[in-house]
Amino acid sequence: MPKRFSDIHWDDLKFFLEAARNGTVRGAAAALRTNHATVSRRLTSLEAGLGARLFDRSRDGLKLTQLGEDLQPFAVNVAEEISAASRAIAGHDEKPTGLICISVPPFMFHTSIGDDLAAFAAEYANIDLHFDVSNSFADLHRREADISIRYAHSVTDNAVGRVLANCTRAAYCSPKYAEGMLDNQGKGLNWIGWNEPEAETTADWIQKTDYPKATLLYRVNDAIPQMVFAKAGAGLAFVPCFVGDWQEGLVRAPFQNPIQDRKLWVLMHRDMRKAARVRLFVDFLVGRIEPRRSEFESMAA
Repeated sequence: MPKRFSDIHWDDLKFFLEAARNGTVRGAAAALRTNHATVSRRLTSLEAGLGARLFDRSRDGLKLTQLGEDLQPFAVNVAEEISAASRAIAGHDEKPTGLICISVPPFMFHTSIGDDLAAFAAEYANIDLHFDVSNSFADLHRREADISIRYAHSVTDNAVGRVLANCTRAAYCSPKYAEGMLDNQGKGLNWIGWNEPEAETTADWIQKTDYPKATLLYRVNDAIPQMVFAKAGAGLAFVPCFVGDWQEGLVRAPFQNPIQDRKLWVLMHRDMRKAARVRLFVDFLVGRIEPRRSEFESMAA
């Protein structure tokens, strides 16, 4: 007998919802931190219980059927209500114990902030820390994280927090590479870029630096391997100063002036402000970074 909607459990719906959002079983598995087989099995079980297909499956992924399209807005509403309830309960926790999920980009662990996070873990052993290490911004509204440490120009989601520092950026290279540089706007030098088209030998951001004549030769979509290339003498990496200054084997390239860049934020969903462990973490991080703001905002070449 097909299930009534009231008989469908949230555990089933969350697998359906992530599959609909991602368009693939593999994408849903990554979002739910489980494996491909589990997602496939849960979707098949849900469809069997309903007596109808929710997805059309092909090599290109998953496409919602009409029933799936009808079910999706209900699943979204359920997810939002559960997230709101979870935040409300967690937000009234007055004990500085329990779990904090912190979203942080990978390169932050290669800066003094990594030491700050380790210091908090050492001082507050009763608080469990789960780090979601990714360059993507966690959705605080959906409780993908309790706290988000971000490097961004602005914040647009439903979050509260503060700017820890207004950061600067500069070009970095190996000491040997710097020794061979001339004051010629980068002529004869190489840039280690990001995701620019392969046919391009320059980019808009390069023209705004003090080395507009340097050639865009390499493309690496993360700051950590960019710095590895720069340390090896491959060229110039354009990274935040609080990141580049922390790296052994890198120096600020000569003949340049650092430029104003993004802001360093610590954010939380507004419903989490009352959680003692969350407030404790934010206060701790602010207390550690504020005396070192010059480290992040340095304009000295």
